[in-house]
Amino acid sequence: MAFSEAVTDYPSVISADAEPFEYRAFSTSAIASGIFGVLSLLTIVAARDSFESALMLSPIPLLGVILGLRSLSAIRATPDQLSGRKFAIAGIVLSLVGLLGGLSYAGYVHATEVPEGAARTSFYEFRPSENDERAGIPIPKDVQALDGKRVFIKGYFRQDSSPVTRNVRRFLLVRDNNQCCFGDLSNVKYYDQVLVDFDDKLTTDYKSGLFRIAGTLHLQPQNLVNGSQAPVYYIKADYVR
Repeated sequence: MAFSEAVTDYPSVISADAEPFEYRAFSTSAIASGIFGVLSLLTIVAARDSFESALMLSPIPLLGVILGLRSLSAIRATPDQLSGRKFAIAGIVLSLVGLLGGLSYAGYVHATEVPEGAARTSFYEFRPSENDERAGIPIPKDVQALDGKRVFIKGYFRQDSSPVTRNVRRFLLVRDNNQCCFGDLSNVKYYDQVLVDFDDKLTTDYKSGLFRIAGTLHLQPQNLVNGSQAPVYYIKADYVR
């Protein structure tokens, strides 16, 4: 019968000289390098906000490169036991793209984000040092020198500081959208917030992302006795992005 002939002939397809299948484990370091390589692209995303944000994420691509190189070394040493070379190379490449691309982009943003005529400042600079606090100086001297001058600062819109979310003309800019934008306003330190008041030509809409503000800084230390409801730092803004 044709069927029995087919069955009889089938074993002859497999050669007696065929080499047995050799299993090679996939390098766990290669897998980790690939994962860190993909996560490294977050460094480029963080670079849009600040150079510091990109630096905070830089350990991710560094780990991706280190694990990838370690994996390649192990695969070269034991090629009959380990596989995953291409995966490790991909992890290294993605990690380098994230690291170099993120830091380069962050550097570009940092160099170009301040509008002409404005001095860069930050909430970190607004906070008095321990020596200042002991001396009873609530506003650092470097910041006092900026009173009445045009400055540039980045921060987040505290949503409950404005009754509207569109065409906003006045709101509190706060240091951290995770720390400052939740909880009672009285818990926010005076140096972690700035009252932003736009000039007649500007308005903005609420968003959870970073705001870049420029305008004339005014210091109101007399408001310290009134708590967080009366901000010490005030900007008459002429620029928002």
